[in-house]
Amino acid sequence: MDSVQEIGPTFGMGEHTFNIPMQLHSDNRKRVCDELKKKHPDLEHSIIVLQGGESTTLYCSDREPVFRQESYFHWAFGILEPDCYGAIEVHNNRSHLFVPKLPECYAIWMGRLHDLEYFKKRYAVDEVHYVPDIKSVLGSLQPEVLLTLHGKNSDSDKETREAVFEGIGEFKVDNKALYPVITECRVFKTPMEIDILRYINKISSEAHKEVMRRIRPGMKEYQLESIFNHYCYYMGGARHTSYTCICGSGPNGATLHYGHAGAPNDRTVMDGDMCLFDMGGEYYCYTSDITCSFPASGKFTDKQKLIYNAVYKSSRAVMESVKPGVCWVDMHKLADQVHLEELKAGGLLQGEIKDMMEAHLGAIFMPHGLGHFMGCDVHDVGGYLEGEPPRPSEPGLKSLRTARILAEGMVLTIEPGIYFIDCLLDSALKDPNLSKFLNVTRINEYRNFGGVRIEDDIAITKVGCELLTKVPRTVEEIEDLMHAGRKIESPFPQELCSKVM
Repeated sequence: MDSVQEIGPTFGMGEHTFNIPMQLHSDNRKRVCDELKKKHPDLEHSIIVLQGGESTTLYCSDREPVFRQESYFHWAFGILEPDCYGAIEVHNNRSHLFVPKLPECYAIWMGRLHDLEYFKKRYAVDEVHYVPDIKSVLGSLQPEVLLTLHGKNSDSDKETREAVFEGIGEFKVDNKALYPVITECRVFKTPMEIDILRYINKISSEAHKEVMRRIRPGMKEYQLESIFNHYCYYMGGARHTSYTCICGSGPNGATLHYGHAGAPNDRTVMDGDMCLFDMGGEYYCYTSDITCSFPASGKFTDKQKLIYNAVYKSSRAVMESVKPGVCWVDMHKLADQVHLEELKAGGLLQGEIKDMMEAHLGAIFMPHGLGHFMGCDVHDVGGYLEGEPPRPSEPGLKSLRTARILAEGMVLTIEPGIYFIDCLLDSALKDPNLSKFLNVTRINEYRNFGGVRIEDDIAITKVGCELLTKVPRTVEEIEDLMHAGRKIESPFPQELCSKVM
């Protein structure tokens, strides 16, 4: 952690990592206050009150999971410690941080106690107080109303954390105005935020490349997950991942959120498998989300090459088309169309593409949405705010995490995929409106194939997009990297594994 430097307080994990000025958060606080005054002039003399994440223990034990700050609170204040509150005076952007008043014995177990001035300098806020004083401090400011955060996340379907403290009932509270305004601010990233996203994309991209170099048939999926996690933390200071790593080999590549507790990346990678590895590091609560698909052997078979190139072609068709003013739903349809064209050319489908599109056949092979917003959450907020296009209802499209019109400053993933999912294929074969398009013999050749997904992170610019992800993408680039990796001794030779066992 950097202390106060010439450029002001910053966050960083060492000279080899990325330094982030605390100005990022003062800028964010100003943005939300400016927007509130613009949309709600009557709330100019209000105070925003946000509650940060709490320190917790698991179940009935005293085991504490590694703390990760609540995203709205982090966006506004950048505070790394738990159990804090923050307040912002809307009329002048003046910031107040409230930190826990810890007992003296805390120093024995958890380290040196810091005074209020330490937090003021570290986080570049205007005032710092103890949490027990929050009622008296806010009361002395005589706000007309307190603005608290209350709304539903359209991805998780969970409610936001609304600030509550002893004595809040003595204030007039508005919990409706803040959520749509601060959420819309989070949709549009500042240049400083995009700098962080570039950094964690760079680190995560290099970690993916290391996995591709190191993979060998016979390894466990979790060993490759470990290589990714180690690289992100050791080389990039990224203690957290953005989500549970998905390390699908062979048929597991057809399970969209593989890697969960019931399927914990525990299969042995086999020669001939297609691998789908969806992994992203997180730095300072800013996320990445990258999927690389490649053959475990290091050399694509003709079948693997057909599916991979179909997805690659759709990925790049979307990337070349995105720009301000483009409808994200249309981009999903474009990806579907390219997939269907390529699968037909490969002999898996038959009939007219127009008819396939009308029947939503693409959802059989890509049941998820094309991509999502990304920022302080990997599925970032603002996808379906009031006044924006509603969620589509058609197959495939209904899984889109936003249907918005693209605009400069948005950061999204582009992640088309083709999967051979038995339950979806079986259902389609029973539906005469869909089965007529399927070449059953060719489709059955791909049972247990798994899937291919190519996922890149992009920032929308004035004229198009900036590609943040930097990994090999063509068949030739992937094979070249993996061939070079074969010259590196495997990190976990089989004879060593047998000795350990």
